[in-house]
Amino acid sequence: MSSLVRLLQLASPALPIGAYSYSQGLEWAVESRTIHDAASAQRWIEDLLLHVHARGEAAVALRLCVAVHGGDWNRFGHWHAWFRASRETAELAAETQQMGGALARLLRDLDLTDGDAQSAIEANAPITLPGSFALAARAFAIEAEDALTAYLWSWAENQVLAAMKTIPLGQVAGQKMLLALGARIVEAVAIATTCEDDDVASFAPGLALASSRHETQYTRLFRS
Repeated sequence: MSSLVRLLQLASPALPIGAYSYSQGLEWAVESRTIHDAASAQRWIEDLLLHVHARGEAAVALRLCVAVHGGDWNRFGHWHAWFRASRETAELAAETQQMGGALARLLRDLDLTDGDAQSAIEANAPITLPGSFALAARAFAIEAEDALTAYLWSWAENQVLAAMKTIPLGQVAGQKMLLALGARIVEAVAIATTCEDDDVASFAPGLALASSRHETQYTRLFRS
């Protein structure tokens, strides 16, 4: 029960890491009318979840969780470096490093980092969000797959909130999207857990274009 409570804490939008500041290109997709209603927003988020994150960020986050639980800091460093190098725009790199740094500071403030965790943060600076999240899961004794589920739920919820603000959409429409995305998260976790190391990939030209165009968008609410 204690680990479930901590899992909910990690997935909470109240976690003070600034997730509400980012849309990961969704704001530009709304500006360009690629996203214009609840259906197109849900399709955008589902496509990112299953075709980008499942074999990319999610697969790496899972490996980071497994590595820290097993004390394999070399493997942690390998996959953390892989993920950091995979960020294709300045916005996406700044986003994961800002949020990862904020979560790492929070863990220190809550006295949740032991010597090994602190050494990992320093050795892999700037720490990314998946790296810090894995260290948080270790501190709370949360199993890797459960941690990954929370990680993806938090991401999906933030994407839905960004869509609600920019399209805009009402609360009921947002909840309907989250209801549909819940089943997709289970599917994404299954893909990530069965993905072999050689199949981990981050190929998302559409996301990269959306993010790069957002960097010069005339008016914006979000930092990515």
